[in-house]
Amino acid sequence: MTDEQGQATAEETGQEPGYGIGAVARRLGVPAPTLRTWNLRYGLGPSRRSPGGHRRYDSTDLRRLEEMNRLLRQGVPAADAARQVLRLPHRAPAPPPVPGKTDKTDEAAIPTVAMLARAATALDSQGVSDWIEAALTRHGVEWTWHTLVLPVFEAICRRQAETGAGIEVEHLFSERLLGALIRVGRPASRPVNDRPVLLACAENEQHSMPVHALAAALALDNVQTRVLGARTPYSALGDAMRRLGPSVVFVWSQIPETGDPAPLASLPPLRPPSRLIVGGEGWWEGLPPPVSRVSSFAEALDRVHAALR
Repeated sequence: MTDEQGQATAEETGQEPGYGIGAVARRLGVPAPTLRTWNLRYGLGPSRRSPGGHRRYDSTDLRRLEEMNRLLRQGVPAADAARQVLRLPHRAPAPPPVPGKTDKTDEAAIPTVAMLARAATALDSQGVSDWIEAALTRHGVEWTWHTLVLPVFEAICRRQAETGAGIEVEHLFSERLLGALIRVGRPASRPVNDRPVLLACAENEQHSMPVHALAAALALDNVQTRVLGARTPYSALGDAMRRLGPSVVFVWSQIPETGDPAPLASLPPLRPPSRLIVGGEGWWEGLPPPVSRVSSFAEALDRVHAALR
């Protein structure tokens, strides 16, 4: 038996859990075909087999792949990175967990809000990246967004309001967060939808991070998306709709200055039709029918998935 992440249970193997290629791809934000290429070219593949004969990645395999991914992001050629990674010693399997006890080392991989805010304030870009990616891997986009990201942004903005300083902190945190979301939200190799979900910010709306977070969460559910990002003119959004024929169009407005709903009525009608959804606190009353509005991250995910059925 495997769990929903493709991980074999310790009861089956009598050893530490093993990981299937799909689980490893999601954990690292690396497409499964790339992992297969690393295996064929450099020998960075799964080193164990399940009782049923399936090849599984163990903790050392994961450690090597994480290091490979880090070196490639730093610009190291793939062959050189693989040679370095293969020198890493094999780590013995961890002992089975004791019932009723918590792995404190594992807990430490996920930061508190204060820890993540301090790393951002210190402009520790690697630390911010590592912690955000650890949270995304362990708990997913929605949990990370509500439990860590929004409180950290609030702390940074509060400091700006009190001191007039900290723009560089906000920029670094936003850049590291965006990079992590993009890695998590890599396009699915086998999407569940033929027509993409199109996500954009309202015209002149520069707060685009919620759109990227929603796209990453959808990608983890194998939903193909297209993100147009901040300050998307409605004329450009309409052109993209005609070109892509999306199943869903999601438009974000965070501040009232960008929340005029009137331009939404001018978006082109499509055949088959697109479902138009808006989110954010900026929207005014009077949304044109049949536009629907969501008030939370979870509701946005549910509404998009419902439209794809």
